[in-house]
Amino acid sequence: MALLGTFLTAWLALISALAFPSLHAAPSRGPYGPLPQTYELPKNAAHIHYVAPDGKPGADGKTLATATALDAALARAVTGDAIILRGGIYRIGNLTFNQGITFQPYADEQPILKGSFVADKWTAQRNGLWRAKWARLFPAQPADWWQRDGEGRKTPPWLFNNDMVFIDGRLLKTAGWEGAVDQDSCYIDYETGDVYIGADPTNRIVEITAFDNALTRTIAAVHGKTSDRKGPVIRGLTFTQYAYRAIEIEGTEPEGPAEPGTYGRDVVGTTLEHVTITHCSRVAGYFRGDGFTLRHCLISDTSTEGIYILSSSDCLLEKNIFARNNIEQITGYYPAAVKIFNQSHRVTCRDNLVLDQPHSNGIWYDVGNRDGVFVNNWIQDCEDGFFFEISKGVLCVGNVFVNCHKGVRSLNSSGVRVYHNTFVNTVASFERTARSAVADHFGWHPATGPDVDKREGHEFVGNLLVADANFDRELLRFEQARSLCGKLTNPQAMRIDDNLYVRPSDSPARALIVWSPSEGKDCTVALASPAGLNQLHPQFETRSRLLPLSPNALFKSPDLQSYEPIRDIALPDVAPLPGDVQKLLVLPKSSKPVPGACQP
Repeated sequence: MALLGTFLTAWLALISALAFPSLHAAPSRGPYGPLPQTYELPKNAAHIHYVAPDGKPGADGKTLATATALDAALARAVTGDAIILRGGIYRIGNLTFNQGITFQPYADEQPILKGSFVADKWTAQRNGLWRAKWARLFPAQPADWWQRDGEGRKTPPWLFNNDMVFIDGRLLKTAGWEGAVDQDSCYIDYETGDVYIGADPTNRIVEITAFDNALTRTIAAVHGKTSDRKGPVIRGLTFTQYAYRAIEIEGTEPEGPAEPGTYGRDVVGTTLEHVTITHCSRVAGYFRGDGFTLRHCLISDTSTEGIYILSSSDCLLEKNIFARNNIEQITGYYPAAVKIFNQSHRVTCRDNLVLDQPHSNGIWYDVGNRDGVFVNNWIQDCEDGFFFEISKGVLCVGNVFVNCHKGVRSLNSSGVRVYHNTFVNTVASFERTARSAVADHFGWHPATGPDVDKREGHEFVGNLLVADANFDRELLRFEQARSLCGKLTNPQAMRIDDNLYVRPSDSPARALIVWSPSEGKDCTVALASPAGLNQLHPQFETRSRLLPLSPNALFKSPDLQSYEPIRDIALPDVAPLPGDVQKLLVLPKSSKPVPGACQP
């Protein structure tokens, strides 16, 4: 847990001590992320292969005394085998396998796979910098869809290179030339292979990335074996300092609308538990294949994405921590701590922490996804906390969103059902545009979601939306593009009710709700209360209320992240909950829920 940093460690201790001590729903007390474990040898393993950082490739690996090298064990292992790693640092990477293998530590030891080598041959220069030759460099270019005419003044080109330099475990920023290098940065000359740093490396550990990735579970033939279509089980390992990604699970991906069952079957059942992945220059991992599980893991300090789930169904993310993504602040790359992409069905995100993401989105279901479940997550300090785009059908229940630009964001989607969440200084937003499969910048993407005139059917019910005196934005938005004025006149929502809005009477915000389509300018109108929306559409907000209170008058202790209401906030005559919502809230049928994630 030392990798979490002071802020995150303190936050976790606080939330465990204070959050929701006797409530049915909402994020749990934790614990979250990797937990200390003492691992027993898998009882059902066909063969056990012991490996160690100093293991000899020629050793048989059958006992602790004859531990072999990790790459040698991978070449020998077959489905049903277990690779047991002794503690210590493995400076290794670009390993491939195609079998359903279990990886785990020996007992309570701590294996760390590092994608870097130590750089210990430095030349002091007259200009105050230190220089070293490096043969393992990873230059890269922006993706072909990156739009330089819009982002070129914001994101310098050297940020797209994948190399990283660390001094005593601290990542250095990259500079564009030697003259910009200081104590906290480095410059890499890709023509000469020289690395320049501004900090004196004497008696310090300087590490530079040397491997593109750690493990690739390939679908090709390798080590004389064909793929058995079974995913690995990885427990208790730490992966760090890889130049692109730590883990890749290969699989085919549809490029256009596809029938379920025609993809996601190349590698099935990959499981990661109590795994830490940090400081990958691009992505912690790409995961393909149905039945993927990520539980009690820490994913932090990555760049374009934390993890990518691609074209995979029946997946579960539970009790993980996702922190500090897009640490290079690259623009035009649409980053997210978690990207669930391309027709992934029935993916559940339950009781995760997504924190410290000021330059990144949180969890993003993107392009053709269906029937997602997003329940009891804590999302804080993100751009868009939960983003559902060009997709159909999701149930968002019991989550807490704090200080996000948008907590829930639905874009060009249908059937987004948002029930009993708590929003603190955070907007909930439902949006549709004229984007279609015709001449789209990303080609087939819009064809996997609802057509332009089918982006509706949303429900926003039983939510608690709270703002303090400094929050000057609206709390709820339903918006559509100006080009759709007069073309799409039906509301995006089919149900909005039983919500409680709370903000001080002297709030600087000009509106509580922004609504479209309407008769206003650009088909949009600003409303000061839920009653205003009810006047426009009598079927909406029949029981919702606006209370002129500060968060301190409503919550147990907002300064300490305790969002348990200290007053009765029940609304009269609330409608019965749908059965699937009631089940996720863990409420008996006879109970009457109160607004928000926290249920008494």
